[in-house]
Amino acid sequence: MKICIISFDYWNYDHHIVKKLQEKGIDASHINMGAYKYKNFGERASNAISKIFLNKNIKHVKRQEYVVNTLKELGPQDQILVLNPHTLDYGTIKEIKSYTPYLISYLYDNLDRFPVEEKLELFDKIYSFEDKDVEKYGFEKITNYNYLSEQPIPAEEIENDLFYITSYDKRRIKLLRKLVSRLSALQVRSKIIVVGKQIWKEKLRNFILRPTGSSLIEFRKKPINNETILEEYKKSKVIIDLMREGQAGLSFRIFEAMALGKKIITDNQSIKTYDFYRPENFLIVNDDLSNIENQFFTLSYQTISTSLYQKYSLNHWVDHIFGISSIVQSKNIISTY
Repeated sequence: MKICIISFDYWNYDHHIVKKLQEKGIDASHINMGAYKYKNFGERASNAISKIFLNKNIKHVKRQEYVVNTLKELGPQDQILVLNPHTLDYGTIKEIKSYTPYLISYLYDNLDRFPVEEKLELFDKIYSFEDKDVEKYGFEKITNYNYLSEQPIPAEEIENDLFYITSYDKRRIKLLRKLVSRLSALQVRSKIIVVGKQIWKEKLRNFILRPTGSSLIEFRKKPINNETILEEYKKSKVIIDLMREGQAGLSFRIFEAMALGKKIITDNQSIKTYDFYRPENFLIVNDDLSNIENQFFTLSYQTISTSLYQKYSLNHWVDHIFGISSIVQSKNIISTY
């Protein structure tokens, strides 16, 4: 069986899907659009000029050519999964579809943020982590997954009560300002990092206004690799998870915390609807963050059952998305004849 994953694997999550499929004996490939690089300085300069004067991103075109050309080399696939297809044009997806009888998409962003409605007809099956999109378009609901371990990872020596890393986002920054003020008042040992090209705005604001708790925030222009982030999670009691505007789907932080046995502070009210929710493990903040108290940091993490933990594992996710358990079962039935 041949399965191909097509994605822009910015945070290096998607390659775990391919690895898991390969562990199951499946001929799995990954076409990562993020892996495409300029061939030389001339191509980079040409694209910069094109974006400025022609409003055309040549790199966007080249990435799609890279996808199609790689797929031609791989040949026909039994299934192809495209994650967040907003990075691909309609014509490119149509060509991708010609290589498989079963084209799937998984949307781990909401359609308000990345509209792809005009492309939905091309897919045989669409999964989404966002309840409102599931309800509106009839997608099948599925969450992100725990890619870290089939069993909970033992805790390491704790250095911080709380760790949070986020890309620069207006909504999150606004909430973060209130959060650091509250954490400072509680004297919580915190490590908070904000990453992005727009961080200069917040640095300037903090320099001028000197708000309470601003010293708790570290600003970085360049992103931090996921391995480093996980090491920070391991050394902390609590992880912060703040939503993007209009998002209710569960981020990977929820499942990383599950694997590492870490508690979560979040503004995502939908957490309460999931079967793994425990009030000891999740603090859902109110508007003014006044319900953040020291007690939450002192109480121990409450482990969940093995069956519930496995339900959100990558192994279960892969079996469900690609129908692998049913494929294996049908092969076993055939072999008995």
